[in-house]
Amino acid sequence: MTRSLGGAELATSIRHDASVAAAALTDLGIRPRLAVVLATDDESTAWYVRSIAAAAKRTGILCDIVDLGASATTGQIHGTLVELGHDPDVHGIILQTPLPDGTDLDALREAINPAKDVDGANPVSLGRLVARLPAFAPATAQAVIELLDHHGISPHGRTAAVVGRSTVVGSPVAHLLVQRNATVTVCHRHTTDLAAGTRDADILVVAVGIPGLITADHVADGAVVIDVGTTATADGRLLGDVDAAGVDRRAGALTPVPGGVGPVTTALLIAHTVDAAATQHAQTRSDSVLAGFRSGV
Repeated sequence: MTRSLGGAELATSIRHDASVAAAALTDLGIRPRLAVVLATDDESTAWYVRSIAAAAKRTGILCDIVDLGASATTGQIHGTLVELGHDPDVHGIILQTPLPDGTDLDALREAINPAKDVDGANPVSLGRLVARLPAFAPATAQAVIELLDHHGISPHGRTAAVVGRSTVVGSPVAHLLVQRNATVTVCHRHTTDLAAGTRDADILVVAVGIPGLITADHVADGAVVIDVGTTATADGRLLGDVDAAGVDRRAGALTPVPGGVGPVTTALLIAHTVDAAATQHAQTRSDSVLAGFRSGV
């Protein structure tokens, strides 16, 4: 029987640890605050943002939903991100996609203060991740690794295939798997034979947003399959990228949708915000000490 790699227990543990750390910071007068900037009326995005806000409330951190509307311009969004980046009371910033047609996503990602970039969107964060320097990894990519660890599945020495090469999931999760000593193949829309790239992998990660793309023909017997896809249907259901009914007969382990990667991703965004608040508080104290030293106080 295929093992279910659920994420609820892990997410609860991450939120608990974040809650303890947030309470300690609050005792010091620092209330961790996350700002989620969105400019869309997409229902999938609305569902996701609601889940972030609910997780923040359970953890005891503040969460501001900055809704600029589906007609917001690059300039308006950019200005909001810069303002939040300079606001000392905001510790974490998420720029939620999709954005209105015509907006410059690259320029907007660059406008996120790297110290507050809790979803690893700024190219600076991604570059530091690749270079193995301290940075927040994109939460969904990190959630894949955290789930593997939680369920005792080591990528070390194993083959892995990643379907999708976005900077949000595919590319960073491939780098994280390489850092765990896996041998990684990345497949994408120009891969001529997708099954050839995936069916020998010990670990298969799928993140493209195409419901049912991966069938049993794409999966090796006993493989670990991580389904990152979440596509909302008109009746409110969430569909993954994996045909679970078919793959379930071949895979050794499979994440459910919903209930797999999603809750862990949300919990990590909260944890990253608390970490960012602690780091910024420590930096502020350090700067104050240095200022006093330089002034002779």
